[in-house]
Amino acid sequence: MSDDKQPEARIFEVETRFQRMARQPGGVSRDQALKRAQETIEELKVDFAGWLAQKLQDLEMATRRVERHPTNLFLIEKAHQNCCQIRDVGTTMGFELVTDISNNLCDILDAMKAGLPYEKEMIDCHLDALILSSKPPYCNLRADQLPEMTSGLRQIVERCNTSPTE
Repeated sequence: MSDDKQPEARIFEVETRFQRMARQPGGVSRDQALKRAQETIEELKVDFAGWLAQKLQDLEMATRRVERHPTNLFLIEKAHQNCCQIRDVGTTMGFELVTDISNNLCDILDAMKAGLPYEKEMIDCHLDALILSSKPPYCNLRADQLPEMTSGLRQIVERCNTSPTE
């Protein structure tokens, strides 16, 4: 080993284009940006029920494909992606129950990707609950307002997470 001391590393900051643009004058204040975002969300809510109905139909078709080919990971992933889209926007649009139920279904589809066998009743139960929760008067409810349903669905998810995989 050499006793030569290595020079200390030189650290220098690199300014990105984004950082330069962020410091430029102009733009809108945080409050204005939040107000605009909220207004945009309110505009989108008008069409959300139609979007949700279409996405639920897409999800149902995707799960039917999985039913016919229960070991096809590509099809399971497509169903999972459909479900995630629903889950990710539900609460923003005021459909908290939809988010909760679709989150459960996402967990089931994740477990299927890890080897859980397809169980039609488990999937159908969640699809039925999603369809119900997408319509009045259920669409504006939270999970804690329907504890029997949501805890029952959660038990199904817990069961699939503890089931031995084949």
